[in-house]
Amino acid sequence: MFIVGAITMIIVRSRASKKPASVKKIILPPLGMSTGAFMFLIPYFQVSWWQVLEAISVGMAFSVLLIWTSNFEVKGKDIYLKPSKAFIFILVFLLLLRIALKAYLGQEVSVGETSGMFYLLAFGMLFTWRIAMLIKFMKIKQSLNFSQVNFSSRSN
Repeated sequence: MFIVGAITMIIVRSRASKKPASVKKIILPPLGMSTGAFMFLIPYFQVSWWQVLEAISVGMAFSVLLIWTSNFEVKGKDIYLKPSKAFIFILVFLLLLRIALKAYLGQEVSVGETSGMFYLLAFGMLFTWRIAMLIKFMKIKQSLNFSQVNFSSRSN
């Protein structure tokens, strides 16, 4: 499943760079993934608050690499996600690191707790990455709007 997820992520990311970015496209993935939190209604998947904090913190730390490789470029009046060659390598590195952590933690923690923790890790990573992308996107959009206003006011 990890490999299928990684390949899917690479394909989605490469297609995303061919279409203009939007707030909706940036926000929807974490919202879609948030529905997975319903798993915590089942006692088998419940984790302690300490484990929640730990998993989300690790996910946020992992997101730094994704944030670093996620940049935008302006083409005409549109903003596009700039393709990064390092993204694929970082994604594979994070995948291998998650597999190693899961194998190690699987010896100490039950399968349900491990599943819950890795969901939280992935959500913490995705949410933090997308918030950073949204901030970058909004700054570029704001500067585009500012330059268009200045340009149109000068032409009058």
